[in-house]
Amino acid sequence: MPVYAIITPVRNEAKHLPGTIRSLADQIAHPKQWIVVDDGSTDGSVEIVRSAARDHPWITLVERKDRGCRKPGTGVIEAFYDGYPHLLPGWEYLVKLDGDVSFQPDYFERCFNKFKENPRLGIGGGTVCNLISGRWVRESELDPSFHVRGATKIYRRECWDAIGELLRAPGWDTLDELKANMLGWTTLTFPELSILHHKPAGSADGSWTNWVKNGRANYLVGYHPLFMTLKAARRLFHKPYFIQAFGLLVGFYGGYLKRQPRIPDSELISYLRREQLRKLTFQPSLWN
Repeated sequence: MPVYAIITPVRNEAKHLPGTIRSLADQIAHPKQWIVVDDGSTDGSVEIVRSAARDHPWITLVERKDRGCRKPGTGVIEAFYDGYPHLLPGWEYLVKLDGDVSFQPDYFERCFNKFKENPRLGIGGGTVCNLISGRWVRESELDPSFHVRGATKIYRRECWDAIGELLRAPGWDTLDELKANMLGWTTLTFPELSILHHKPAGSADGSWTNWVKNGRANYLVGYHPLFMTLKAARRLFHKPYFIQAFGLLVGFYGGYLKRQPRIPDSELISYLRREQLRKLTFQPSLWN
């Protein structure tokens, strides 16, 4: 098995963190290191990690001061990079993993088999699911296959070095894979490998706030307005009805109204918009 390391930012995840610990402890191949960055928890998360670290020497705890509030889309990457300097040398894959997920004992083994089969696979991860009425249901049916959700991202070392630092703002988990594809890498969600997300994406902030945040993220990374409008229209009749569509549009066009700066990478924005226009004109693109 490849040598891999994991960084997990957590904030008040005492309810679900033990399940994530059990899932990693039960893996066929353990990580070289699992760095858990506590982002000011007040619910006992720190004590849970400390206890686990006594039993598993590959667990490292990093503590941050409580900033007093959540920072959706930004705080998680700030915490991630507080853990990054603690990485031991020699890792071949780096995993960004949420602290409220669980998965089968062969999850990482099967993921790394996918990377072994495709030397140009730069970013990958399983299909994020929620438990609804006793069934594992995909968290989003509308995600394109190249999009790997932020709850479980595996970066090949060479790809990680090529794409550079992650964006410390909403949209980080879109920008990384767009840049990877622009540089000739492949990014892919593995449909046959599921990972259970016990706290659905955006639930901590509320559905409306989450979709506005997602719309703002699409603005920041440079989505084409026509593509964005059609994306929102496609979501009109998906649960939560209307909230997805209008939240995306408010977040996206609010970026124009507030004249917020976009990412300072004109080459990447041009690449993204070219791919989106190819999709809209039924040509081969990232989206198909």
